[in-house]
Amino acid sequence: MSVIKNVAVAGAAGDLGTPVLNAIVNSGKFNVTVLVRTAGKATFPSSVKEVEADFTSVSSLTNALKGQDALVSTVGTSGLQGQTLLIDASIAAGVSRFIPSEFGSDLDNPKVGALPVFGYKMAVKKYAEEKASEHPNFSYTNIRNAAFLDWGLEKSFLLDWASGKPRIYDSGDQLLSATTLATVGQAVVGVLLHPEETKNRAVRIHDLSISQNKLLAIAKKISPNRTLEPYHDSTEKIFKGAHDKIAKGDYSPGVLFEFIICSLFGEGYGALHTSEADNKLLGIAGDKSDADIEAILKPLLA
Repeated sequence: MSVIKNVAVAGAAGDLGTPVLNAIVNSGKFNVTVLVRTAGKATFPSSVKEVEADFTSVSSLTNALKGQDALVSTVGTSGLQGQTLLIDASIAAGVSRFIPSEFGSDLDNPKVGALPVFGYKMAVKKYAEEKASEHPNFSYTNIRNAAFLDWGLEKSFLLDWASGKPRIYDSGDQLLSATTLATVGQAVVGVLLHPEETKNRAVRIHDLSISQNKLLAIAKKISPNRTLEPYHDSTEKIFKGAHDKIAKGDYSPGVLFEFIICSLFGEGYGALHTSEADNKLLGIAGDKSDADIEAILKPLLA
């Protein structure tokens, strides 16, 4: 496979898109273009070229992608379904590698793939696989990073420090992989630098493995005077409750969020990547420690 030099990014201004874009730019290895609906609405590094595109039009996206070797998608929830158009446009424009916005939970795990919250992502995953089999010059790479470490702590997702009543799933001792946004960006760069080794497959990465109880202990160490009253909840009960609500037509964000919890903390969902991580290939050290967690939590708990 030829070397990737020209890289386009869709969704470059979001929580994940920004660190991914920065990693690609800072690598100094690529000519970078961002696809935007309207130019000038976001601020990007000076070396980055902005190209306007209608994200609902394959022809518009095709024109925007001409001359690109790879397309990285970091679009948010509202843009997930439209990634099939990005795939069609990539094929039409001769883009050889597509990295979809499929970060996080391991969609190759059947239990994860069956969760209603990942319906759009699964549809895009299957579409990319089909198109790659039909078009030999088109390929994809999926990046599985399990939990977002810094984002997950800042948003009180991995440990609800903000309310003072953190919900601990099951025993709280189960380990899961966690990865910072910056490391996800580094993984994207690693994929772009190793196109043949990462062709038409998922790569798995992580900075460390952590449990909720360990996070709670670190939080108490940092801020011993803060009130933290944990309570336990069962992922099996959460799963059943969410399915019952879905059966009644409730697809609200809160209900779908419960399925994400199951995908990361529930048994058998493959959220621990220690034995199968592609860290070495992608240039990821994977050596984050308690000190790194403390550095994230300290300003939050101050």
